[in-house]
Formats: sequence, structure tokens, C-alpha cells
Amino acid sequence: AVMPQVASDGKHIRGARRDDGTTRILLSAVTPGGVTLAQREIPAKTNEVPEIGPMLRELNEYYPLAGHVLTADALHTTTAFASLAAGELKAGAVLTVKDNQPTLRALLENALWARAACHVTRDKGHGRRETRSHLVMDAPAEARALFPAARQVARVIRTRTVTTWASDGHTRTRVTRTSTETVYLIITMTARQAPPEHIAVYTRNQWSIENKSHYVRDVTLREDSSQVRTGSRPRIMATLRNLGMVLIRQAGLTEIAATVRA
Repeated sequence: AVMPQVASDGKHIRGARRDDGTTRILLSAVTPGGVTLAQREIPAKTNEVPEIGPMLRELNEYYPLAGHVLTADALHTTTAFASLAAGELKAGAVLTVKDNQPTLRALLENALWARAACHVTRDKGHGRRETRSHLVMDAPAEARALFPAARQVARVIRTRTVTTWASDGHTRTRVTRTSTETVYLIITMTARQAPPEHIAVYTRNQWSIENKSHYVRDVTLREDSSQVRTGSRPRIMATLRNLGMVLIRQAGLTEIAATVRA
């Protein structure tokens, strides 16, 4: 069975400004089911990177993270975060490698993926088909030299095909577009702790936080159109929206918009 997961991600509160005119950013820790466990406002003149550690340490005091898998976007792919997860928090981590780690990314792009284990997932619906190929292998010595907490590395190839209809006013034409994206991962768990099929779940859960949390707050609960924009009130209102989502989901209800209307 997959390990319980906590995904961290930041979100701008549209229209909410600090005294210096900058946009307010809230960093959250969320379960795959869309339950927000912790939330931290990012101070002015800094970013999410130095704040994720304090947020998770505080969360760990009342929600122990030992035995969990921590995921975050590429901004947090740092040796400090991986060491915090594997050491102090006794948790695993699955982190995306992008341009903020150029040497590590280049190394993974040129790795010998022919020897990697492979797991493929397929999804379709609403005119969209998506195939994800997960190639996973033990971290090469060169990768561990750059990222000591790494135990495995992965290459995820996402192929998405979207079918739509275009009209010129007289006839309708079916249009199919296919796009491919390649993502590289660092995993702090061994193959026994995190086989390829589990890594596929952790990766997808991190990507889905946008739909389970941010989209619901923005659209269903109308955070983007809120007129509450000054002082601590935007953060308080975001907390109340998170609480509303949690209560609805813990009651066993999945249609948040319909539940709010009722």
C-alpha cells in the first residue's frame, strides 16, 4: 500500500496586497483528499523556500509526519528540504528536478534509463487521453554526490491528447492535439519502500492539489472575487474556506458547490 502523503504548494491570493504593495502568498500542506493540514503566509522580501521547513516542523508537532511521503513543486527541490524530510521528520520525499538544479537535471537527462523499471498509467475523459510512463531506477553515484538523500531517480513522460471541435460557421471539424512533457524526480526512498507504481501515485497527487484545493477556493468558494483584501483578513478567510472544504469532505460529501448551495 502507498504511504500517506502530504503535498505542499503555494498560492497567490488575487487582489490581496501587503502594505508594501506585494501580493500575499499562502503556503499550504494538503492531503491527497484535499484536506489542508497547515497554512503559512510568506513574509515580504522572501519566498516559499525558507518557509516550508518551519511550516512542516510546526505541523509535525500535532500531526506527526513520520512514515509519510512529502511532495512539493520544483522550487523546493533542495538538499536542505530532502535532509529535513529524511532526517528530522523521518519521512520520505518525492521532488521534481527542474532548472533550479541545472547540473542535476543535466545528469538525469543523460542517465542510462534503458535499465530502469517501468510503470505506465492511462486516463481518459472529457475528450482527453493521458498516458504517463514512469521509469525508475536506483540513484546513480553522481546523483547521490549532488543530492545525498537521493535513493532513486525517475523520469516521467506525460503524453496528453486532447480532442476538440472547431467551427468556421458552416462546418464543424474535429481537432486533435498531442503534447509530451518529460519530468525528472529525486526520491529519498528505496525501491522496496517506493516501487514505480507507488511513485506514480505520489506524483499524480502532487499535480492534483491544484484541483482539490486551489481551484475549489478560487472558483467554487469565489476567493478570486473576494473584496476582503487588506490586513490579516485575506489569510483568515482562506483558513475559513479551507475549514469549510474539510468539514464537507469529512461528512462524506464530494460535490462542494452543490453542498454550499444546499
